[in-house]
Amino acid sequence: MSVLKGAKILLGPSTFAAKDPAPLDHLREEGAEIIDNPYKRRLTKEELMGLLTQGVTGLIAGLEPIDREVMEQSNLKVISRCGAGTSNVDLQAAKELGIKVCYTPYGPTTAVAELTVAALLDLLRSLSIMNHALHRGEWTKITGHQLEGKTVAIVGFGRIGRKLATLLIPFGVTVLAADVDTSDPMEGVEFCPLEDALRRVDVVSLHVSGNEEIIRKKTFDQLKDGVILLNAARGEVINEEGLIEALEKGKVRGVWMDTFVDEPYSGPLRQYPQALLTPHVGSYTVEGRKKMEMDTVINLIEAFKESCDHVGY
Repeated sequence: MSVLKGAKILLGPSTFAAKDPAPLDHLREEGAEIIDNPYKRRLTKEELMGLLTQGVTGLIAGLEPIDREVMEQSNLKVISRCGAGTSNVDLQAAKELGIKVCYTPYGPTTAVAELTVAALLDLLRSLSIMNHALHRGEWTKITGHQLEGKTVAIVGFGRIGRKLATLLIPFGVTVLAADVDTSDPMEGVEFCPLEDALRRVDVVSLHVSGNEEIIRKKTFDQLKDGVILLNAARGEVINEEGLIEALEKGKVRGVWMDTFVDEPYSGPLRQYPQALLTPHVGSYTVEGRKKMEMDTVINLIEAFKESCDHVGY
């Protein structure tokens, strides 16, 4: 008998399996009852707690806040995160409560790295600005910059950071890796402390796994004038007030933000044409989503099996 027969599984991400129903079909084949996210956006803590009732034992998670209170008031056995990190999950509380947590570290790697390169090229050449002008009937030519010869700091040199480096090096880019883990060197990449890297580079690309503020308000003073800032990590890693001041002064010539503290984002960065804003779509490729979503379901099933084996089912 399937370990999921009769189990209630809540879907946190509002677009889970939207392009390919195979992951949900697999859950149903295993006998699971699927509960959809009725809000069709990221769930708040209160909304999540309201849905984790009536015997829900499995959660396919996005970026919902899953803290100790949420878990203590639920019947969860497994949290399967559809994404590369678990910063929104209180892992210590999950361990103490006997809730298994898994995630999909490899699914979004290529998709996020490729989108980062696309955003960088857009900002260097002002593609979006000229496109919008032409749509308004304005023939506006902007002289941009080449990627070749630039120095790029990759802050957070994990799977995505390393993939990004492999994409950038053929452009003739100097890559600096700012990461606490220097035990796994990479040819063509120089490891150096964050402060040293920030002073030297033309581009800063953020790929850290946590939500600690990395680019603080005072950090902008360390940057070269006209730097480009790329954020595919978490919205919290950049001080937004400091970023806006830096944009107005020209300290930051262009910024790409794919993640925000509050989503959907409705803040002041929308007023700045040099801010390229995307709605948290780093992993949103057909290929990347298919792999990540199926991996999420497989992880969920395997974790339930381990739970059953542990209690002697």
